Amino acid sequence: MTSPRLSRRNLLIGSLGVAATAALAACSGGSSQTGPTPAVTRPFGAPAPIQPSAGQQVVENSLVARQTTVDLAGQQVSTWAYGDAFPGPLLRANAGDFLRITLDNQLPADTSIHWHGIRLRNAADGVPGVTQDPIRAGEKYVYEFTAPDPGTYFFHPHTGVQLDRGLYAPLIIDDPHEPGNYDAEWVIVLDDWIDGTGTTPDDVLAKLIADGGPTAGGMSGMGHGGMNHGAMGTAPWGDAGDVTYPHFLINGRPPKDPQVLTATPYQKVRLRFINAASDTIFSVALGGHRMTITHADGHAVNPTEVGAFYIGMGERYDAIVTLGDGAFPLVARPFGKTSGGQAMAVVRTGSGSAPDADATATELAGNVLIGSQLSPAESAKLPSRAPDVTVGLSLDGSMQPYQWGMNGAAYGANKPLTVKQGQRMRINVQNATMMTHPVHLHGHTFALPSGLRKDTVLMAPMQSLAIDLEADNPGDWMIHCHNIYHAEAGMMIALKYA
Repeated sequence: MTSPRLSRRNLLIGSLGVAATAALAACSGGSSQTGPTPAVTRPFGAPAPIQPSAGQQVVENSLVARQTTVDLAGQQVSTWAYGDAFPGPLLRANAGDFLRITLDNQLPADTSIHWHGIRLRNAADGVPGVTQDPIRAGEKYVYEFTAPDPGTYFFHPHTGVQLDRGLYAPLIIDDPHEPGNYDAEWVIVLDDWIDGTGTTPDDVLAKLIADGGPTAGGMSGMGHGGMNHGAMGTAPWGDAGDVTYPHFLINGRPPKDPQVLTATPYQKVRLRFINAASDTIFSVALGGHRMTITHADGHAVNPTEVGAFYIGMGERYDAIVTLGDGAFPLVARPFGKTSGGQAMAVVRTGSGSAPDADATATELAGNVLIGSQLSPAESAKLPSRAPDVTVGLSLDGSMQPYQWGMNGAAYGANKPLTVKQGQRMRINVQNATMMTHPVHLHGHTFALPSGLRKDTVLMAPMQSLAIDLEADNPGDWMIHCHNIYHAEAGMMIALKYA
């Protein structure tokens, strides 16, 4: 049987330009790693087990990654998931707990798990070729780490475009000292869906590359992203996606078969929003309500009341809402996409007809908050300190040819960023493309100029932004676009401790 990963690697090598092609060819021998060849290629072997500290609470769980069939409002779709449903099972622990999670890979391909947003030890970060060997079909792998910070997180593979299947699930790290001044909590996972609808994410990537055509080498910084894929170049995000999706989901359910979230009138509910989509920014609103944003990527912000807000791929926002009496649409509208409808769930506290699948929330017609404009709570700020080292990071690429990179080259051909332990590092990020990119940093959080703490931030076309990080977690890490198709086409770079 021909490996789909091998055929896709050939496509990637044919599309990334002369420098990237040389780097990919030099590193490709014997590897089953999907996507761009990692900058680190040494074998890792089985992870060395570690032990929890004395008195540390241990949270253990097991996950099985396997092929399954799920129902989307009567349409049976074949996909890969953790167990037989998506999102996968909620994992929960307290800040400071020791997690021991075993992944049983029953997929017909290599896989891994990345614990998105967690400042964990490097060996557990889940990036094949950088922190671990790929988990082969039929193998088990044990992830062990301490989760130091409370917040809303999620986990997903860092292997190829597997995120655009059903392989994702929420991870909630609770603060045992938080007063919890709310009556209920709902985890809201947003997604764009195409797998099993006549194509797969691997097919989508191959088509993007093929439609982009050949390249003569070099990396364009002014490419026009999203063209011919239904995206619209509108404010604030310009061209925001490459893929036309037939479905948008909340907690694995399309609007024609929505999840119904029930409560009683005037209850106060904490909403934990996670955007697990691969190519879609959403604008989110609860019809007839205003929400108060309390956390961004797990970190406290000064409470901010909004009617609607944007959430990019990989971002998480927590909000508090006091519910009215009736049935209301919880809407996540895909930004800049003209087909596939929207994502919607129903919030019901009383009688009344359920909203239709295309019901809108009038709040979306008003101001929509851009999350990076939130202000941080004092408790969430990094200590004030001048940077010890400053580096530049450009986001580069184009749709035609379909090639993406950082600092002028695709991953594997670009030079890693370097830092020394204990330094405060400033990264001056410039988006030199006409697309929006959600920039995600592994193993750390960063501070925006306002002091807002995040690990994923939306960068609008041609936007520049300085981000500061505390180099307190040694290892080999990744910085990449969390549009999974851009990352797989090269928009990644390594961050190394010298």
